[in-house]
Amino acid sequence: MSGHSKWATTKHKKAVIDARRAKSFAKLIKNIEVAARIGGADLSGNPGLELAVSKAKKTSVPNDNIDRAIKRGAGLTGEVVDYTEIIYEARGPQGSALLIECLTDNKNRAASEVRLAVTRNGGTIADPGSVSYLFSRKGVVALPKKELTEDDVLMAVLDAGADEVRESGDNFEVHSEPADLRAVVAGLEEAGIEYETDEVEFVPSMQVELDIDAARKFMRLYDALEDLDDVQNVYSNADLSAEVMAALEED
Repeated sequence: MSGHSKWATTKHKKAVIDARRAKSFAKLIKNIEVAARIGGADLSGNPGLELAVSKAKKTSVPNDNIDRAIKRGAGLTGEVVDYTEIIYEARGPQGSALLIECLTDNKNRAASEVRLAVTRNGGTIADPGSVSYLFSRKGVVALPKKELTEDDVLMAVLDAGADEVRESGDNFEVHSEPADLRAVVAGLEEAGIEYETDEVEFVPSMQVELDIDAARKFMRLYDALEDLDDVQNVYSNADLSAEVMAALEED
């Protein structure tokens, strides 16, 4: 799941691990193929490919799968890899907003499947621009709190261009402009601070807290979208209180 909000933590606990892992692998492989198509198969000369491969290895994608994806994307196998990135906007329960990021080789299929998943699960497709203005593109690094304080993290990333450090459950999140993400990661590494994920994401400017009924509907909607092969990421401004999370855990 994209983002590191409290409802994301709940979702991870409720996930069917093997199925989610397979879907995660497929997304990472697709990112490698796209990066290789754009910049070629040489990791040293293609920073985008190097980053995509690094993320795949961190998630334990087998090396054979990675190598095949690089060759396929770079056109070394004779196959044509041609993906289009599309972002759909939707409304969920209690006025929550969703951005659905797709990477697809068939725009008609992606549009049809996203629309069906949204409308069948209590959401509505929104007009372009009516949801996206609620989000900004940001570099986001998530790291476990452990023994760290917010000041510890700030000291490591302030000179690297970080905008802010936020608390999110058991994690800290460091937000930056997308162009500063690599510098922020380097700052954490130099300080010896371990991090879990580093991504460019759509971050909401404000969040909508959901009650338990709305949260259940939201999770069904999210599940339906996340299960689609063409969907790479789902971003939302939905937020869940500790009480709502506890109730979801009992379901």
